[in-house]
Order: sequence, then C-alpha cells, then structure tokens
Amino acid sequence: MGKKLYIGNLAYSVTGDMLRNTFSKVGEVESATVVADKVSGRSKGFGFVEMATDDQAAVAIEKLNRSEFEGRMMFVSESHSGGDRDGGNRRSGFRPDRRSRE
Repeated sequence: MGKKLYIGNLAYSVTGDMLRNTFSKVGEVESATVVADKVSGRSKGFGFVEMATDDQAAVAIEKLNRSEFEGRMMFVSESHSGGDRDGGNRRSGFRPDRRSRE
C-alpha cells in the first residue's frame, strides 16, 4: 500500500483526473480525488493523492510542493489521519463516561 498525500490550495476547477495526470509525472498514482461539498458539488480546494510507494510520495512532495498548478501555489504534504482527534478512542469502541464523578 502506498502513501496518501494531502494536496491543498487547489483552484476550484481542478479535477481528480488533473491531479492524477500531474502526479503521474513523478511516480505511479494509485488514486487521486478532489474533495467536493456534499450539497453544492463544488470543490473545497483540496484533495488527496495516493502514490504507489513511500519513495514516490517523497519525490512528489519534493518536486510538487509549492509549485504552480492551474494558477495557484499547490501545497503537498503527507496526509495525517484524523482518527487521533479523540485520543484514538473511536477505533477501540471505548466511550468515556461523561457523567460527573462526584
């Protein structure tokens, strides 16, 4: 399994296919998506690209971070899972008791 990259500051006109085409110039792309608003369908200005290997992901970050893409400076970094926001409890099924302990 490859490494997922976060791609930020995208022009609203950018599509997943455009990301795939750009990132495939530096390595093998397993997936490329632009995140869209559920109601309007309009791009939220960021997306994710999954590269085939960690080494290819590192090359993509090095070559494409802060590069011009469709008139904007694109930011590329490793994607960090949002699963740790609640201390990892979501995955374990643990729910802390919210009642007062007085």
